[in-house]
Amino acid sequence: MRILRRRCRAAWCVCLFAGSVYADTRPDNHAPIGVMGDHVHKKGEIMFSYRYMSMLMEGNLDGSSSIAADEIATGALNPFGMPPTLRVVPTRMRMDMHMFGAMFAPSERVTLMAMTSLLEKEMDHITYMGGSGANVLGGFSTRTQGLGDTQVSALIALSRHSAHRWHATVGLSLPTGSLDETDQVLTPMNTRPKLRLPYPMQLGSGTYDGLVGLTYSGLAGDWGWGSQWRSVLRLGENDEDYTLPDEHTVQAWVSRRLHPRLSGSLRLAWIDRDNVDGRDPLISAPVQTADPNRHKGERLNLSAGLNWLIPGGDHRLAIEVGKTVRQRADGPQMEADWQATFGWQWSRGAKN
Repeated sequence: MRILRRRCRAAWCVCLFAGSVYADTRPDNHAPIGVMGDHVHKKGEIMFSYRYMSMLMEGNLDGSSSIAADEIATGALNPFGMPPTLRVVPTRMRMDMHMFGAMFAPSERVTLMAMTSLLEKEMDHITYMGGSGANVLGGFSTRTQGLGDTQVSALIALSRHSAHRWHATVGLSLPTGSLDETDQVLTPMNTRPKLRLPYPMQLGSGTYDGLVGLTYSGLAGDWGWGSQWRSVLRLGENDEDYTLPDEHTVQAWVSRRLHPRLSGSLRLAWIDRDNVDGRDPLISAPVQTADPNRHKGERLNLSAGLNWLIPGGDHRLAIEVGKTVRQRADGPQMEADWQATFGWQWSRGAKN
């Protein structure tokens, strides 16, 4: 038994040593590409990154059940008065996001991170004729594109054990995205005015938002794993008299090396958000996305990904594709469908 215990301790030490020495050359040293702020750097290291993320929402939910467009148009009350029901129904929304990031570690304990994004959003709608009934007048699409909000944060290493690592995130989101995006719409009275678009089609929050989180990751043999809590906390009211909801994400992942430079991963993410607080007086169309009280909900996403460490070690490519497997919405609200992220990361250590 003593010999067995010694051999077990020796094997565990070898595993920890391997995790420590080879962590920087492992493809799974980083979390799946859909996880933000997942790792810290050594003193003097820098990293630049690019991510392309695409998300699709299609159909509508009320609670956890699907609801048809005709049901919304004839039964969902319009909070703005006339017409009595929501006569414009969104049917599909796509968002594409180009994210640009930079990280620098001025010390062994602190890594600074900045990220900004370019957004492209498109939403398709059905407009119903007049104030009642299920006669479809026609369809239309609205589009917005431009700079989103910019995030700056510090990742603070709490533990840098070779096999188990913890760090906290503290940061601020700066309101660089627009709040006054407009486009032409089709009304139930068959007119086509240019109006300010509802909250999901705007490009920013308009407020300074707190960013807080806690991340854990581990490595042993060919396996890696991790978990993260991350919250966006809105600080105050924007210039249009409303505050977007706080957002909370709890996620966990597991990865396995498939090759010395390739790893696969699975990730579960639970996302929770509340309603909009306040109201922009220029957003008042008979459509659910304009109602501040129809934004609360939760969803569970399941994603699969690959990380590839390019020979040379400085460049990393990654992809992750996910599906929303469970969701609930204080509806009617649009139903989340799938999301995909592709990323490139380049890192370099300090010069001697």
